[in-house]
Amino acid sequence: MNPSQKITLSGLEEVNVPGPQHLKSALSECEDPLKAIESFQVDNSILLPSLRPMLPLLDLHGVRRLDFHTSVLEELRDKLIAHINEVGAKEGRQRDAKLKQLLEKSFPVVRIKALRPVVMCILRNTPHIEDKYLRILVRDRELYQDTDTEVKRQIWRDNQSLFGDEVSPLLSQYIREKEHILFDHLNLNNLFFTPTPKVRRQGEVVQKLAHMIGNSVKLYDMVLQFLRTLFLRTRNVHYCTLRAELLMALHDLEVQDIISVDPCHKFTWCLDACIREKNVDIKRSRELQGFLDNIKRGQEQVLGDLSMTLCDPYAINFLATSAIKILQHLINNEGLSRENTILILLLRMLALGLSAWVMIDSQDFKEPKLDSQVVTKFLPALMSLMVDDQVRHLHAKLPPDERESAITTIEHSGPAPDAVEAYIQENAVASILAMYYTLHTARQKDRVGILRVLAILASCKDDRAYEDPFLHSLIALIIPMSDEFANEDFCTGLFDEFLFAGLTRDNVTRHMLKLLWYIHQKLPQARLMTLMKALQPTVQHQESVHKLYENLQKRVGALVAQEPTPEPMETDFDSPLKSVPTPGPHYVS
Repeated sequence: MNPSQKITLSGLEEVNVPGPQHLKSALSECEDPLKAIESFQVDNSILLPSLRPMLPLLDLHGVRRLDFHTSVLEELRDKLIAHINEVGAKEGRQRDAKLKQLLEKSFPVVRIKALRPVVMCILRNTPHIEDKYLRILVRDRELYQDTDTEVKRQIWRDNQSLFGDEVSPLLSQYIREKEHILFDHLNLNNLFFTPTPKVRRQGEVVQKLAHMIGNSVKLYDMVLQFLRTLFLRTRNVHYCTLRAELLMALHDLEVQDIISVDPCHKFTWCLDACIREKNVDIKRSRELQGFLDNIKRGQEQVLGDLSMTLCDPYAINFLATSAIKILQHLINNEGLSRENTILILLLRMLALGLSAWVMIDSQDFKEPKLDSQVVTKFLPALMSLMVDDQVRHLHAKLPPDERESAITTIEHSGPAPDAVEAYIQENAVASILAMYYTLHTARQKDRVGILRVLAILASCKDDRAYEDPFLHSLIALIIPMSDEFANEDFCTGLFDEFLFAGLTRDNVTRHMLKLLWYIHQKLPQARLMTLMKALQPTVQHQESVHKLYENLQKRVGALVAQEPTPEPMETDFDSPLKSVPTPGPHYVS
């Protein structure tokens, strides 16, 4: 029988086994239906003479013939599947011929659920399945759902839309998981940048995608194209993270067919090692620079994938944090930024990562040239800001008498240098460095240092200071400083000068609601009222934002209700104040 033809309901007749059609004919053409049924049972029962005397004994024990035959079928099926797997584990033409023969004989019964596992086992062990079988599996939804991933890979290779349908829910799940971490207001220990690269790529979605791809270069290329397209369409940098994590997951699985042909593999592997170790040494810096310098003519498109790898928020976080550490080292050792080759490389990779979307969108695969003035003018200005903060920090540690006698001719708490603000408005790399220095001051709990740099962050190029990974980290570091919110200058610097400027972006509202969830009890009443009014979500906001706002309202209202009622003033009997009611607690609507 040609498997591409329509298979009957059972398929038994096609393999010369009497099935429903045979029984129907026997019953419709016989004179005694009971004898016909008995004859059918005798002819098609287990043909083992020694077994027949035992069947009445099973009858006496109440064992139905159906249950007995089903148990025998299951036992034989399991043994047959084990044998097929043994055949499939071998290699060579003899194996392929044997599996082909088994498939031809068994495929007609694929629609019988009890026998389907046997057919699927043969398909799973067949390296190259003929199209005539694959077409039947695709057309029948139930059969397709029961097909193993190893078989589906052979279907997907020539059916990109079907593969896209399978991959799309996983990509959506991945984005939801990332956003849940960024916006989770109940778990302050679930920080975005805490997991190691190894832990991150053990996630469910990454592992499922790696399994779906197997060792198929074609499927891997399809997934990369999905990620590039979605990154272009949404500008969501989490697709860049998935691109790097998927490649490294396949590296862990030693899928040589793929990692040997991906030109980004060695670069991504080296960068992954640096992120894991939180350090770039001389050897690794030379390797990374070598990859960038040795992209051959005609292979410039590789820069697109490299830029996506470097646009990954985890890569940006590592590069920027490392750059700030080097700047601190240079300050302590009176070094010059332009003479530090590792720092220049980090800035170069930052520039490439931050240009990923523009490069892929324009298809102009040229590495952006790092603005020399970022090194010669911006970095010295930023370092002077860092020195001011260090001097003020050390000055605050001196005993009061020494503090007064110390030389303080330089103002260490004034506005940030003009050059810092000027360059972050025009340059993405400068913006990222200023943002990460803000996180550094927050880790030090340096309120003056935070306020100095917050005053200019709203002017960062492309509103980079309002991106989720940065705001997530900043809010997590500021929440432990809740006592500072009793001071108006701190509220002014954080809310009025920085966060309010980004309220047109929905994500800023979510981060601010998370902040208020923890520090609202420290805020002056008037400031709290203003914030609650400003953060009230609109119809454009997601349902989760509305729900969080409502829960925060209840939280704030419960706190206000617990405040003690002021005691009434003692007055003379004839005082006009006697007729004025005692003020009650105020509730946030």
